[in-house]
Amino acid sequence: MDKRVWFFLTAVLAIGLLIVPLVAPAPAYADKLSDAIAKTPQGAGKGQIDPKAKPGYLGIPGGPSVNPLLALLWATWVGWIFSTVGAFGGIMAGVGHITVFGLANYGKTFKDTSPVLNKVITDSIRVSNQYLVGLSGLISSINYWRMGRLVLPLGLALALGSMIGATVIANATAGKLSVSSYVGIFGILVLILGGFLVYNITPRGQASKKAAKAAVQAFESAVKEKKDTADQGVKILKWGLIKTLFTFYGVEFKFNPLVAILGGLVIAGISALIGVGGGFLLVPYMTALVGVPMFIAAGTSAFAVLVSMITSIFNFMVIKGVMVSWGLIGIELVGIFIGSMVGPRTSKYIPEKWLQIIFIVLSFYVGVGYATKGFLGQSLLPGM
Repeated sequence: MDKRVWFFLTAVLAIGLLIVPLVAPAPAYADKLSDAIAKTPQGAGKGQIDPKAKPGYLGIPGGPSVNPLLALLWATWVGWIFSTVGAFGGIMAGVGHITVFGLANYGKTFKDTSPVLNKVITDSIRVSNQYLVGLSGLISSINYWRMGRLVLPLGLALALGSMIGATVIANATAGKLSVSSYVGIFGILVLILGGFLVYNITPRGQASKKAAKAAVQAFESAVKEKKDTADQGVKILKWGLIKTLFTFYGVEFKFNPLVAILGGLVIAGISALIGVGGGFLLVPYMTALVGVPMFIAAGTSAFAVLVSMITSIFNFMVIKGVMVSWGLIGIELVGIFIGSMVGPRTSKYIPEKWLQIIFIVLSFYVGVGYATKGFLGQSLLPGM
């Protein structure tokens, strides 16, 4: 695809991601928030709102006020890890909004006193996560494509499925999830992912990845010798409806676009449910079922996630009217930009084995922490 066409497409996607929700406000949801605040018991206790308190998150009196520096630093970390492994950015964005910034703990206090306010905060967290991942996906897609590490046909197939899945789930679940349910489901899905990743590095899981290993070895060798890695990057041999062929460092790979569309649909549905990008499922899907190396799965995942995020954000904010804290989002997007620019340029120096280990450790820690916090009422792990 011509570079000018690619630039035009990504520019349109970026405009859709950042501008559309701003020009299509939903006053009904703002009224819903105001009504929920008005109906919440007044006072300074747990689950109460003090009308005289300073407005915090979403303008709620007494709500959390996030430290701007902390938001910037955490978002930089989110952008780096997403653009490095093509995944986990949404998970880390969720950890930031849920735990680091204390938004979920605050929303949980209204479980009994103001269930509507509880769910308003939950939806806001979900969409806030997606804004961060969306921008990182945009920047990462451009960087990886320039480096020859993005399989565009695979990314488009996954993205097509993602648009369907994200639309269905966003409209079906907006305003339905409590904070506790959201956190618990978040943890269970990440924990399942951790188990799958462990299997993926066992001898049995590695048996079908001979082609990927050969490509990884060739790529890592070129990096060590300081060769131009883009020159031997992804090259499309055949682009078809049933079978698409491409090479990476002389090693041939193939996939069925129809199967990829179905995979994108399912993954986007799960991701929209917990308000993340889906890279944490897309990357294992591509490395295990399609057999591509992590080095190109990251960029391809970023593109599919970008399209999924635009679709999901549009449905949540324009159709369902979910609100976010624009001041917080603005600061975080700056951090995302920084981290996403650094990630693709540093990932090539990190062996694929270490990228997998990082992924596994984070999966189990976050999974166990949030599953127990959501369903048992208290996390078994510190910091969650």
